[in-house]
Amino acid sequence: MEPDRIIADLAAGARRAAAVLAASRGEKRNAALLACAKAIRDDADRLRSENSRDLARGEEFALSRAMVDRLTLDDARIEAMARALEQIAAQEDPIGRTISACNRPNGLRVEKRRVPIGVIGIIFESRPNVTADAAALCIKSGNACILRGGKEAINSNLAIAAAMRKGLDAAGLPAEAVTVLESTDRELVGAMARAEGLIDLIIPRGGRTLIRAVAEAATIPVIKHYAGNCHVYVHAKANLGMAERIALNAKCQRPGVCNAAETLLVDQAVARRFLGDIAPQFASEGVELRGCEQARAIVEMAPASEEDWSEEYLGLILAVKVVEDIDEAIAHINTYSSGHTEAIVTDEVQAAEQFVARVDSSSVMVNASTRFSDGEQYGLGAEIGISTDKLHARGPMGAEDLTTCKWIVTGNGHLRQ
Repeated sequence: MEPDRIIADLAAGARRAAAVLAASRGEKRNAALLACAKAIRDDADRLRSENSRDLARGEEFALSRAMVDRLTLDDARIEAMARALEQIAAQEDPIGRTISACNRPNGLRVEKRRVPIGVIGIIFESRPNVTADAAALCIKSGNACILRGGKEAINSNLAIAAAMRKGLDAAGLPAEAVTVLESTDRELVGAMARAEGLIDLIIPRGGRTLIRAVAEAATIPVIKHYAGNCHVYVHAKANLGMAERIALNAKCQRPGVCNAAETLLVDQAVARRFLGDIAPQFASEGVELRGCEQARAIVEMAPASEEDWSEEYLGLILAVKVVEDIDEAIAHINTYSSGHTEAIVTDEVQAAEQFVARVDSSSVMVNASTRFSDGEQYGLGAEIGISTDKLHARGPMGAEDLTTCKWIVTGNGHLRQ
């Protein structure tokens, strides 16, 4: 069957399901999420088994260590998926919430309320927990979803989706609200992006090549989750012990994710002391440093190329640059950053405020690791992705970000003159 026909058929079922979800009460959608959490726990053995099949094929796909880490489902991650669903269920219902309301001088009542978007297509790579997170946030916000994961995680994704559909069915909501494409044919990505009138929004999250391909092919709205080229900036007035801990955590705690730091900027006033102290710690973690000329004059490291400043390594490589002051640090970030997450370490309030005001990224951290840029850490329960766009959502996207608005105008026989 042609890719466009496959997507059209799946989207027709998803649209029927979306209409049911949009009209459902929040309590019923919450009950479905709790049933999905139970199904994930009940199916844990099957999830591990299917995930093992994917991991066994990792060598075939030449997966890096970071990619294997993202793909792996162990007991802790399966339990984290279930807990995330329960956290989302416990949140306030975004649907039907009044955004604004007023009574006009002519007696009309004008309200603006949150409503579901409809059918949301999500294209992602590697991380199978995205299947549960994305589906749960769509259910919470009254949307249906069509999910297309990567070929390296197909068995895991299908098993998770089956558990989610089991939970929906147990709660009396249509299982077609969650659909995972059984084929990893790349032509289906283009078909999703062209499904105008069938899919209302598409969210690609993965590498630059995938996201650009979707954005270029799309005839429907796209919210992009671009690369995470994140920075940690050590200000001249930083507590250097704190700065060491933050920089190490941002780079090393889990290097294969989008909120890991890829560039370290250090004020020249503290560069000699800071880099001299932290370089051995990075070395003990297996981190390769690539630095500017000034950084290399302090610590032995490989030279950084122009490409290094904009690279998302997703591994144990870190670009290092010594900057003259906060102005140069901000200019560097705004030139090379992907707009994901940046951090400043400083004890000076004025410097922190200046950094927050002038850095143009979706999340800005003050004296905290970039690794906190995450839907669960922000209290969203999970995230559909981390948008590096500015419209209509930015940063970690929760259930509320999967809504749009509707105007309701109530009169009493009003006629416009």
